[in-house]
Amino acid sequence: MATGGSQTDVKSSLNGSLDLYHSWFGSTTPRPPLRNYLLLTILTCFCPAYPVNILALVFSVMSRNSYDQGDYEGSRRLGKMALYVSIASIIIGILIITIFCAVHFSTKDV
Repeated sequence: MATGGSQTDVKSSLNGSLDLYHSWFGSTTPRPPLRNYLLLTILTCFCPAYPVNILALVFSVMSRNSYDQGDYEGSRRLGKMALYVSIASIIIGILIITIFCAVHFSTKDV
């Protein structure tokens, strides 16, 4: 009763599915960490600079989609753009709030 493989080959492939994965798909390089700043862009949606907030959120989602498709360089570039637009949104929001408070509290009731 000769089978295609020995008993030890079957047991090692069933116990260590990583070896079976590498034999089917070849060696894979580790994926770089995902940096899309989605939480930051969601938090910036509470700032009063709405078109800029939405743009940051779009860049963040595009970064995640690029990462899922395997375009790690594009994902990194879009994630960095989402970070920069989020920071700009926070600064614009702080300026709008400051100007609004200055105008509101500097006017006199006649």
